[in-house]
Amino acid sequence: MNISDIPFSIIHYIAENPFVFLFLSIGIGYPLGKLSVKGVSLGSTAGTLIVGIAIALTAYSAYGLHINEPGLVSDIFLMMFMYAIGMKVGPQFFSGLARGGVDFVVIGLIVVCSNFVIVYFGSKLLGLAPGYAAGIISGSYTVTAVMGVAQSAITSGAFKAPEGMTLDQVSANIAAGYAISYVLSTVFIILLIKYLPALFKIDPVKAAKEAEAEFGAGGDAEPLPSTSGFSNLGVLPLDIRAYQVQHEELVGQDVQALFHQFPHAAILKVVRGEEVFDASENPTLQLGDIIGVRGSYHALIAGGNAEVGIEVDEPRARNVDIEVADLHLGKSKYIGQTLEEVGTEVGFGIYIKALFRQGHQMPLLAKTVIEAGDVLRVAGSDWCVQQTAKKLNSAPIVESTITETFYLAIALLIGYVCGHFSVTLGGIPFALGTSAGCMLTGIIFSFLRTRNPTFGGPMSEGARSFLQDIGLSLFVAVLAATVGPKILASFQGIVVVKIAVLGLIAALLPPLLAWLYGLYIRKMNPAILAGACAGGRNSTPAMKGAQDAAQSAIPAVGYPVPYALTSMLVLIFGYLAMVI
Repeated sequence: MNISDIPFSIIHYIAENPFVFLFLSIGIGYPLGKLSVKGVSLGSTAGTLIVGIAIALTAYSAYGLHINEPGLVSDIFLMMFMYAIGMKVGPQFFSGLARGGVDFVVIGLIVVCSNFVIVYFGSKLLGLAPGYAAGIISGSYTVTAVMGVAQSAITSGAFKAPEGMTLDQVSANIAAGYAISYVLSTVFIILLIKYLPALFKIDPVKAAKEAEAEFGAGGDAEPLPSTSGFSNLGVLPLDIRAYQVQHEELVGQDVQALFHQFPHAAILKVVRGEEVFDASENPTLQLGDIIGVRGSYHALIAGGNAEVGIEVDEPRARNVDIEVADLHLGKSKYIGQTLEEVGTEVGFGIYIKALFRQGHQMPLLAKTVIEAGDVLRVAGSDWCVQQTAKKLNSAPIVESTITETFYLAIALLIGYVCGHFSVTLGGIPFALGTSAGCMLTGIIFSFLRTRNPTFGGPMSEGARSFLQDIGLSLFVAVLAATVGPKILASFQGIVVVKIAVLGLIAALLPPLLAWLYGLYIRKMNPAILAGACAGGRNSTPAMKGAQDAAQSAIPAVGYPVPYALTSMLVLIFGYLAMVI
């Protein structure tokens, strides 16, 4: 084999093995997307798309080879991606609306609606061919999933190609509009959001401090049940210290009896020579035993020596694994009691971190009364958590590494079936679409799990994030293989300039309009408003830019509701851009 034949052999092998193309596109696209220039990067999805198009285009233009990818792969992974997105934004969406975030909703509507108007009518004015509008919406919004919805309009037959155009060419136009506007929008939206306060002669740091003073109570907020990070241990006001039993009055008493006498200091370990007893064995104390006592810092420091004996260095007594779990409270004799009473009676070895009712965090006060259906977040050893859960007629939910496949399949089934239902208005068929249907089931499932963490089985954040990343990346890779050979026809003459200009206007003008509304009409705090504008534009990097400018995390307060709202609406507008 000649050296000159090696490139052809490689490309021919890739074309004959479609899964090699998929994983090669992801394998190169991911690290490419992470490369940054002055803090700005393409992102893994855009990197995968560019690499996939480059390979497919090279195969076709240089050797006349087509890379044919199974459409089923694209469909399955797109639905998984949409479900994972729904699982992420569901709690934010409903809880944000429940908190009365009307201004955040309006900001989201201003951004997403004006983006659609600018792109749709701008495309008509500039004479852009079908497909470009949906692609520009997707790219200017940096929401790649819009391409999936637009593509579903093509494959479902809701979109009919005009005479003289093929559906593949329309798909290529979608990808071209996305690719150009995505890169420009990614860069410039960060700069716009970051420097918006300065453009209006506002000190973002001062604004952030004012917002922090107003929202100061939010610093202790815990993640909602079954959302990312809910089982993080964090910093607890507790410690486990070891003491030698030197007081006769403790001898002969078991650890459960001692807990009822001293409810703020539970004995979790008893070391007797070479033997180590767990609290689950309820051992009886003997003189000279070394006990591991878990309690609040001040209680242990103030009373440990006096009530037990001298403090000693015994690692075995302090070797206790602590976990965080959510308990969905069923009917039991403890319902109607206060947190103080529950902690004293059944809270052996646990620390109550938070209490949630109907998705809202309740004040963690001694006199707060628990109700059936509440979610109690506790920290403690596995046995202590299990014992408390049993007495409260509950089962502990931890952020498991296992994902319940049954509920995932049911959710995808429901979303797929619901997405197929359509109505015809004015002769135009409208359907939710299978991908959007799966996102809706994800939202509903995640919302219900914040009320009852036992619903829907475990879904670790790692598993959800993996579904989101791999689902979208494989969908994009399949799309790249399909449109790669056709994309050159979409980059003719002045078309590139038209896409770039329209994409930039659609990316930057809508958040600017939302900023003016929030600043001058609603008099919102500029730091929080910047986060809301970033959320309305679905740009997490832009929100981080606002935080950098404000030297505070407070812009994140305004981010979730517009983000969750526009995550759904932009998909609808992307679909409408294809069918009307």
